[in-house]
Amino acid sequence: MLIPPHRTARTVAAALSAAGLVVLGISPVASADETAPELALQSIAPVDGVKPGSTFDPPVVLTNKGTATADKVWVMYSATRGLDYAQIPSNCQAHQVTAYDEMTAKSNVVCEFDQAVEPGAAYTPAKPLTIKALPHALNDVVRVSVWDYAPGLDDAATPPVAGTAPAVKLVESQAGGQAEEEAVDVPVTSVNTADFQVEGAALAGSPGDTVTLTTRFTNAGPAWVLTDEGDPLPKVLITPPAGTSVVKADGFCEPAGKAYECGTSQRWVDEGKGETYTFKLKIDKRVEGAKGSVALSSDARPFDPDKSNDKADITLDVKSGGSSTGSTGSTGTTGSTGSTGSTGSTGSTGANEPTTNGSQLAATGSSSATAVAGTAAAVALAGGGTLLLVRRRAQGQG
Repeated sequence: MLIPPHRTARTVAAALSAAGLVVLGISPVASADETAPELALQSIAPVDGVKPGSTFDPPVVLTNKGTATADKVWVMYSATRGLDYAQIPSNCQAHQVTAYDEMTAKSNVVCEFDQAVEPGAAYTPAKPLTIKALPHALNDVVRVSVWDYAPGLDDAATPPVAGTAPAVKLVESQAGGQAEEEAVDVPVTSVNTADFQVEGAALAGSPGDTVTLTTRFTNAGPAWVLTDEGDPLPKVLITPPAGTSVVKADGFCEPAGKAYECGTSQRWVDEGKGETYTFKLKIDKRVEGAKGSVALSSDARPFDPDKSNDKADITLDVKSGGSSTGSTGSTGTTGSTGSTGSTGSTGSTGANEPTTNGSQLAATGSSSATAVAGTAAAVALAGGGTLLLVRRRAQGQG
């Protein structure tokens, strides 16, 4: 259960006071919390099969489980970026929260009900707050929470704006069910797709040159993709061409056999954005027909039916002679099938940035590797670290 800060303070103070009275041999009287309102919500079933552009009304039922009347209540709705609100009543205020650290962007609405909520009674808004699915909706979440004081704003919130639709009041509800928590999460699944794809590269240089390899992973949409907390996005496998060795690997990549397994900076990727991976490769010698690859791992992606762009080539044109510098290039040509990935990765390069120039960096890090010459793709050790500064609030969701 989410415990409001003021309620936590009251509980601790009451407990300490009672303990002090016991030490003095005096029986403590009832604490303040024993006569306080205790608001809770009934659970809300998941919403499935929503089509972009359509709407739904989450049924909100709140109960006062305490022994005292709540003079005023607030109900807060917080929706991930694939969702929005159709109409906002005038007794509600809307604000946006941009994505930061590992927290997703959210659209929030806080409704103030200036009316008493009696102990033991159940209430519901006379008109539900209608939520609509946006064109990029796929797997989203609506968090509904109830408060007996005005919830504070997130540090990354925009200024609140009052709604313009007619004000809504609470009415007593006869709905069955048991109120359990001060906040409930409602998963919302939309009928939509997202096309994950990779972009290869064309390299050229002479033996002894160090060249820059840049490849990209992109979500071409139309939907954004949000995974469950703790679940990463599919991995990207990068295999350097034969005859090269890795001087420096990307900070989000780590060795996996002859390939490098690359992760992402966030557990979501917006439509039209993705990750850019950069390697420094040394051309050790010319290998006829040498060619590497970049490919998505074989993790299940039911939202992505197009597998034709899950793999692309990394070509290498080795010229005769030698020089102190190398060249690099990239192509938009993609191949056919993806390959297999396994573990996550650490470090940092970028995430969810425009596809034209990569993605915004969500962490910093560095990596290095010792080159090993050979006729097969080199294996190097890369390290990196990610420092994510986490700022959570009780009313937000990740």
